[in-house]
Order: sequence, then structure tokens, then C-alpha cells
Amino acid sequence: MDNNNSKKLMWYNLGLMAFVTVWGFGNIVNNFANQGLTVITSWILILALYFIPYALMVGELGSTFKDSKGGVSSWIGETTSPKIAYLAGWTYWVVHIPYLAQKPQAVAISLGWAVFQDGTTLNNMNPIVLQSICLVVFLFFVWIASRGINSLGKIGTVAGIATFIMSLLYILLVIAAPSIRGVHIATPNINFQTFIPKFDFTYFTTLAMLVFAVGGAEKISPYVNNMKDPKKGFPRGMIALAVMVAICAILGSFAMGIMFDATNIPDDLMMNGAYYAFQMLGDYYGVGNFFLILYALANFAGQVSALVFSIDAPLKVLLADTDDRYVPRSLAKVNKRGVPTNGYIMTTILVSILIIVPALGIGDVNSLFTWLLKLNAVVMPMRYLWVFLAYIMLRKAVKGTFHSDYKFVKNNKLALGFGVWCFIFTAFACIMGIFPTNAEAFSTSWIFQVSMNIATIFVLLGLGLILPSIAKRKNSEYLK
Repeated sequence: MDNNNSKKLMWYNLGLMAFVTVWGFGNIVNNFANQGLTVITSWILILALYFIPYALMVGELGSTFKDSKGGVSSWIGETTSPKIAYLAGWTYWVVHIPYLAQKPQAVAISLGWAVFQDGTTLNNMNPIVLQSICLVVFLFFVWIASRGINSLGKIGTVAGIATFIMSLLYILLVIAAPSIRGVHIATPNINFQTFIPKFDFTYFTTLAMLVFAVGGAEKISPYVNNMKDPKKGFPRGMIALAVMVAICAILGSFAMGIMFDATNIPDDLMMNGAYYAFQMLGDYYGVGNFFLILYALANFAGQVSALVFSIDAPLKVLLADTDDRYVPRSLAKVNKRGVPTNGYIMTTILVSILIIVPALGIGDVNSLFTWLLKLNAVVMPMRYLWVFLAYIMLRKAVKGTFHSDYKFVKNNKLALGFGVWCFIFTAFACIMGIFPTNAEAFSTSWIFQVSMNIATIFVLLGLGLILPSIAKRKNSEYLK
């Protein structure tokens, strides 16, 4: 392909592509459930102090390593060593284990709302029964993924676009509802103080969910090399992305405050909030459950697609970009469909444990869903730590070692400062996210959830540390 033709993306094209990739309606619901209307101030702070530097650093990494195919692990490999690159690749894969454990719940909830049009069916279910159903759902989709079925990706793309459009429509219709439909604003006495957070321990436990919401910018890094003018266009695109996210986050959170009393947030808002929102939107405009059913069906298709994709893609990234010194060859062995069957078995065992074990100590379905979601908010951002480490090592490298058409900032010390700040902030958010926000401190449920969070992190990351020694032994036997 001609180089001039390939570099054809304008800044607004990149901004829109990144927006669809990074943003989702769940980001609004989950963070409103955590903070109420004070989240509006949190959105402004997180976008200005964290997200914009993060996205611009990703742009520089993508421009520097334009030919790398492994993403973050390749960046780490170029700037540090193959062993550190393996650990980055392992982290990228292993953080998807809690994600995969939570997805069957999301599939069941969306289907339950589409069929029964209320949340009580699953809310009142015994957690062990629900998680047993979720395990069956997960095993079914492991089988689907093992068959090499790729059509679900196209369905998921269409469903994702549909839910994205509905999310924007929701914001516009709810904000307009008080004036054109005479809707009563649920949150009383909204004033300046309503939006000011109380920066205490509880507040800091909610930061992980905010970081989780704005993460994922590294997915767009390859596109920096397809831009017409990366030096000017990429930062413009990222600033446009931040503006669009800010508008949706702020107006979306305010829309939630119109629908739900921010001083008395329902306990199950994280689990059922999106469905409540679209059900109430239908009531506002006299169309019954039309919006609810449409959203539930689109979300069901999107969740199924994400589940199948996340079983397969992260594992292949790990196995494809790691040498034999760190991963046993048996894990990379593929069947006639190109599926790494032993890798699938390892994934299935870890996910199955994380589906069933928490149900033994978390007493109700809503608490279980919220715990798994918040666990994701703790472990998923751990992969961003490698992004910032790669950036720090890039800017610490001897001048002339690497070349980039785009630089976030020219001053090396300032660049390092941004990298260190984002690394420390991400680590702090992950650590604070270990502690439950809403559970009573030191209650039985609180202790169980904290213990499960810590154990999950140590087990998942610990396996990555011992796998190279297993690989050394197994691969030497393989060669005999």
C-alpha cells in the first residue's frame, strides 16, 4: 500500500474511532452508583490529570514501535527485556480471567431483562444456583470459541454500535425530559455542594472504577501511524476524545441524577441500573418497555460476542508473542482449527474457580455481581502499569535509540514525570480498589471480599512467576 494513502486518518476520524472503543454506558452507571453526582467533579479531574496524558503517551509509544504486533508486551520487550515482556503479556492475559468470570453473569442478566423485563428473577436467586448456571454458560461458549466460530464478532460489533447509539440517545432524552415531559428530578436540592466529593478513604476506594472506565487507549495506538499529520493530528484527536468522554460522562451522570436520587442510590444500581434507566425512559415517553427490550437484546448480543472474543484473543496474544523460555510448548499447541486447546483448558479451570468459589461466601446475587465488577476494576488497570513502565523506559533510553514521528512532550524530565505520575496513580487506585466501597468495614462479608481480592491477585500474578520454571522443565522434556 502506498504510504501516502495509508496515512489518511484525520484527527476527528481518530477521535471518533477511539471514543467508540473506549467509552460505554456502563461507565456512567457504575461510577454514578459509586459516587452519586459528586462523580461529575471526579470525571473532570480524572480526564484532565490522568486520561489525556495517558492517551498521548500511548500515541508516542505507538508511533515509536509502529511495526510491533504484540502491543504493550512488544513495547516492554523493546525497552526492557524478553522476560519483562513475558510478564507484561501474562498480565494482559490473566487480568481477563475475572472479566471472563463476570461475563456469564452479564449475559444472564441481559437475557433475564429481555425475557422477564424486571430484575427480580435473578436478584432473588440463590448465588450458588446462579453461578452454576453461569458456569454452564461459560463452558458452552468455550466450546463455541474452540470451534473457531468468528461470526459472533460481527454480531457484537453491530450490537456494540446499537448500545452506543442508545446510550447517547438516553442522555439527550433524559436531560430534555423535565422540560418537555414534565418529569420530576429525583435528586433533591441540587446545588454547588452536590458536586463536591469528600476526599476520604471511601472515596479513594472508588478510583479504580474511574481508571477502569477511561482505560484501553492502547488499543488505538496502531492508528497513530495511519494519520495524515501525527505530530499535530494525534494530540488533537485525543483531546477531541477527552472532550467527547467529558461531555458524555458529565451529562450522563447528570441524567442519572434526574432519574435516581443521588442521595439514596439503589443497592443494585451497578447490576441493574442500565436496565432500570431504559425502562424508566420508556415510561417518560409513553412507549412502555420498548427501549428496555431493545437495549437488553443489544447488550445480550454484545456480551456474548465479548465473552467469546475474550476467551480466545488475549490467550493468543500471550502465546504468540512469548518464547519457549517462559511458556510451556504444550500450552501453545493448537488443533486443526488453530485453537490452543491446552491454553483453553487452563483458562477454563481458572475461570471456573472464580465463578464458583466467591458464591460460597458472598450472600446474595447483587453483592456477588458488584464484587466481581469491582474486582475487574482492580485487576484490569494492572495492564496499564506496563504501558507507563514502557513509556518511562522509552524516555530513559539513550538519545537516538528510538525514533518517533510524534512526541507527547519534548522535555525528557517532564515526560518522565508524567509517566511516573500515571504509574503511581494507577497502582494507588488498584490498591484502594481492593477494599469494598459499600460493605460495612470488617464485617464477615467485607473480610471475605478483601481476602478474595488479595488472593485472586496473588494467585493470578503468581502463576505468571512460576510458569517459566515449569516451561524450563517441560520444554526440556519435549526436546528429548
